[in-house]
Amino acid sequence: QVQLVESGGGLVQAGGSLRLSCSASGRTFSSYAMGWFRQAPGKEREFVAAINWRGGSTYYPDSVKGRFTISRDNARNMVYLQMNSLKPEDTAIYYCAASNYYSGSYHYTNYDYWGQGTQVTVSS
Repeated sequence: QVQLVESGGGLVQAGGSLRLSCSASGRTFSSYAMGWFRQAPGKEREFVAAINWRGGSTYYPDSVKGRFTISRDNARNMVYLQMNSLKPEDTAIYYCAASNYYSGSYHYTNYDYWGQGTQVTVSS
């Protein structure tokens, strides 16, 4: 089992940057594929980024490709989401998630553990 805690959210102007962090507990962090999702009010949870167990493969939807970068540090049990060129439509609660079996999955149902989320607000 793994516990996840996100941090780094906040208020930023359009065009700005934020770096989200996700701290994971447990000794087997490197055995989990990791992902970031977001959810805006009244909308479904949306895939943002994913990274495989060793960090060699990353996955993004077109809406954030070229602007967001996911990375992980297995020695520190950390996952990061660097977000650049932020837009007002990026405003949402951002969640870190861990999957036992699926690497690079776009589907939130394939993730087994979730953090509590961190709010990102982008003003125009």
